[in-house]
Amino acid sequence: MTELADIGLIGLAVMGQNLALNIHDHGYRVAVFNRTTAKVTRFLQNEAAGSDIIGAYSAAEFVASLKKPRKLILMIQAGEAVDKSIAQLTPLLEPGDIIIDGGNSNFNDTIRRSAAVEALGLRYLGAGISGGEEGARHGPSIMPGGSPAAWQAVKPILQAVAAKVADGSPCCDWVGEDGAGHFVKMVHNGIEYADMQLICEAYHLMSAALGMSEAECSAVFAEWNRGALESFLIEITGEILAYRDDDGQPLLGKILDVASQKGTGKWTAITALQEGTPLTLIGGAVFARFLSAIKDQRLEASQSLPGPAAAYRGDKAQLLQDLQRAVYAAKIISYAQGYMLMRDAARSYNWNLNYGGVALMWREGCIIRSAFLGKIQEAYAETPELTNLLLADYFRDAIAQAQAAWRRVVAAGVALGIPMPILSGALAFYDGFRSAKLPANLLQAQRDYFGAHTYERLDAPRGQYFHTNWTGTGGDVTAGSYEV
Repeated sequence: MTELADIGLIGLAVMGQNLALNIHDHGYRVAVFNRTTAKVTRFLQNEAAGSDIIGAYSAAEFVASLKKPRKLILMIQAGEAVDKSIAQLTPLLEPGDIIIDGGNSNFNDTIRRSAAVEALGLRYLGAGISGGEEGARHGPSIMPGGSPAAWQAVKPILQAVAAKVADGSPCCDWVGEDGAGHFVKMVHNGIEYADMQLICEAYHLMSAALGMSEAECSAVFAEWNRGALESFLIEITGEILAYRDDDGQPLLGKILDVASQKGTGKWTAITALQEGTPLTLIGGAVFARFLSAIKDQRLEASQSLPGPAAAYRGDKAQLLQDLQRAVYAAKIISYAQGYMLMRDAARSYNWNLNYGGVALMWREGCIIRSAFLGKIQEAYAETPELTNLLLADYFRDAIAQAQAAWRRVVAAGVALGIPMPILSGALAFYDGFRSAKLPANLLQAQRDYFGAHTYERLDAPRGQYFHTNWTGTGGDVTAGSYEV
């Protein structure tokens, strides 16, 4: 009789294949299944050739090949495909069996699926997995959330295959209840959007304002990667800028400037709107991609809309030094905002998130991995109840040291007509966050004037509302208070 598998995996696209091989390499027997069964044969004859990975050609055969309690990972496209797979599998499973969704599912779907699957006596995990195909093969960051009992059952396998930091700690730990794992992965991807846009704005300033070649820009990013900005995205940016096409010319200059997306950044921004969190950078990064997509309109506008010449006349070396500091400061703001959203959502969904632990899981294996994340972990280790990263000593001091340079960069970008939604938006957020008084008092007065929406007063307790008959003809009736 064939030995049963320790874990099963459904979905043999590149992430699924590589994760299956990774699990196998760590001493676990794996069974695989794919809706298009030809992919099973192809995988067994090529990438998995010579291994003891079990190939199944039906859902029933797949489930029968697993040890009890059965553990199976879905590595399929988010959305309807996940619901269909769950509907196909649940009649074949028994109480105590575990379904793990390892795709990029929306956390709201994971909350719904978790409740439905657990009601059948099964156990469910939504595990965000980051690191791309390379991470899946050699060690991703894994963010599991859902059933605590299910986590204990699969913990040895997931922590074995996850990336490790220098001391050997796995970049994988239980995040929280129901959809918490996919929520944290969503925030990770949102921060990734902001990080990427921030790097693109730095490149734009270098190339358009300073007239630097791709090779010169590559050297700057390589230098930055040896300092405080050391990260996967800074590293690959230097490599991309240095890459040559078949004709010996830089490939980057031949790539159309229209950005695509798969939706996780948009989900993050939508969630921030629902939570009332000022997630300005991730939202700005999403809108920057939308702006890039209207290429035809931009081409037309470029022929008729006036603006300054993007040619910097000052000290170029000094501006590059300032730019490095500005990028670091804006990066701090981006992560601070991401953590604000996690804290707000944790209250809304009754999750017990380990904020320092999240930073640890992002240290290696994932797309936003960087040395910077160690500082976040240290901040939460020192002050577990920290309300905002900007209030931690390290980040407060880092912003203070970078602030003058940051302002010079933003001023230069505005003067030169170079769009910097993240660099400038981060500074606007910082100035708003550090302001004891904002002009929202005027905004509330306007709302009360035209809609009798009331306002609070500085000389009265919070929660006590007032209305003024501004015109003498409006009367004393006020609008009801509600949030939409």
